[in-house]
Amino acid sequence: MSSIREQLEAREDEILAPQASRSRTSKGRLRDEPADPIRPIFQRDRDRIIHSKSFRRLKHKTQVFFAPQGDHYRTRLTHTLEVSQIARSIAKVLRLNEELTEAIALGHDMGHPPFGHAGERVIDQIVPGGFSHHEQSLRIVDVLENNRQGLNLSWEVRDGIARHSKGKHGLPVGAPPEHRASTIEGQIARVADIIAYVNHDIDDAVRAGVLDIRDLPWSAVEVLGNTSSLRINAMVTDVVTETLAGGLAEIRMSDPVLQATLDMREFLFKAVYENPRATAEFEKAAGVLGGLWDKLRQRPDQFLDAVTIETEGLDAAARDFLAGMTDRYAVALFEDLFVPRSWSV
Repeated sequence: MSSIREQLEAREDEILAPQASRSRTSKGRLRDEPADPIRPIFQRDRDRIIHSKSFRRLKHKTQVFFAPQGDHYRTRLTHTLEVSQIARSIAKVLRLNEELTEAIALGHDMGHPPFGHAGERVIDQIVPGGFSHHEQSLRIVDVLENNRQGLNLSWEVRDGIARHSKGKHGLPVGAPPEHRASTIEGQIARVADIIAYVNHDIDDAVRAGVLDIRDLPWSAVEVLGNTSSLRINAMVTDVVTETLAGGLAEIRMSDPVLQATLDMREFLFKAVYENPRATAEFEKAAGVLGGLWDKLRQRPDQFLDAVTIETEGLDAAARDFLAGMTDRYAVALFEDLFVPRSWSV
């Protein structure tokens, strides 16, 4: 008699499109382990990510605005959840593997350091060899989580996490094969990431008074719509229709929608991400991270992982500790190490 997992895997063959990834044909894990009697491999990966410490820490990591006082600003965690929702919506309509898509979306930003992209730039400058959050995300799931046992995720989820990043000028769709996920589900997570942040960062910037909605590039608004809901719907609909028209060979967008999306992203970089008003506090954050980097390396026995120091060196251990911090932990530790306390008897 087949197990519940095997029944679910058989159901994938009945429901999913021919181009979809299938749990039973996964390339497997870094280390072999017994299959779960109930959950297919990608569902199990998603559950491991959600229950990890690194995932929980995302709730106190900056998305755009550092330590926002309002309850409705996005954090790195809420961004991740929005990416996941958009990605699953696309995968469901295209009859692709929703669990694989969701696992990649939920794990794609686990390696983000404190203080958002500004924090990533700072750490990239101070760490020998540089730093990128997608590489750190893969390191977290492969090595650092679960007391240095890693999460032992499937090859497909790891590939999607490692190749989700686009950078300031990267393409959300149509990137060269070496720069995009090997699975079509991983490509969904990549485009869902930009659909999410382009829209919710506009929302947060308007809420913060950094951006006037009337300043958005009119050519992009004409194509995508003048509200977040309209824009997301336009982008998702376009991705679905264009990908279906292309026979699900890869995730696609039409030229007008892709150009409007890139124009909106370019506008956000100039008006928000590199806006002096929005980034003023990040200059202080740079001092915090730089100071902590020096102090951590001076006191490795107090803060850093001894196994990492022994096997990979002091810089790797300091990078892991620094990148894993939440915003508030980084500030609190800086105050503890650098700000004198009042003397009390």
